[in-house]
Amino acid sequence: MSTRKELILRDIDTRGLGLEIGPSHNPVAPKRDGFQVHVMDHLTREGLVEKYKDHGVQLDNIEEVDFVWSGQSFKELTGGTCQYDWIIASHVIEHTPDLIAFLNECESILKPGGVLSLAVPDKRYCFDRFRPVTGLGKIIDAHLAKDTIHSPGNVAEYYMNVVAKDGRIAWSGNEPGDYRFLHGLSNASCGIQIVREQRAYLDIHAWCFVPHSFRLLVQDLHALKFIHLQECTFLPTVGHEFFMTLSKRAAFPEATRMELVLAAEKDLLG
Repeated sequence: MSTRKELILRDIDTRGLGLEIGPSHNPVAPKRDGFQVHVMDHLTREGLVEKYKDHGVQLDNIEEVDFVWSGQSFKELTGGTCQYDWIIASHVIEHTPDLIAFLNECESILKPGGVLSLAVPDKRYCFDRFRPVTGLGKIIDAHLAKDTIHSPGNVAEYYMNVVAKDGRIAWSGNEPGDYRFLHGLSNASCGIQIVREQRAYLDIHAWCFVPHSFRLLVQDLHALKFIHLQECTFLPTVGHEFFMTLSKRAAFPEATRMELVLAAEKDLLG
């Protein structure tokens, strides 16, 4: 059986230059292992160490951050266009206020044959279990509104519904355990107030997917000309996450749109 790292690196030419976005304390392609890679995150290494010092993680795994992102375009931040052979974003897209903009920013710095490798949480097997799957409408509306922070509605939905299962925030398949809410009304009310009054970014999962709902979303966004990246490789859920590689030169998946719709429904019923 392939390891998680092997699944994420499956379509990547590791001899090329790469960018890992938001690796935090768990990089997939660390510099110390010989990867030619730049790191983009929202804090410096020192800032990340301070953030995670009480989280029980391996702080030594946090790498030097080459680019600290604070809202600027990826081209501006990295100093060029079409320079990367590959980009890795593991558990990043669900945090983005504007998912379309994120995909297009990645495309803007990929070489013509470059790939974007994504690891995405499957909402069935993590704290998003009882939240609705995100549809096309919310994704497009957030993009056209040029959202840079999460909406009060998304913040409320998150805090009112995220759960743990037997004390875990992620699990594999049908592992037994009782659910309990992690937050509640006061958290939701406070979050709404912060977003509305301070226009602050709260680090939540804005978007929730099952594997085929995400495949359908990518296909639809491409067909509607919101993005140029297309599905290159899809790998179904392992543990609590699934994997997809996108490329500018990829073709549509063999599945028809109706087949993806029905597969997404089956994901939710399974």
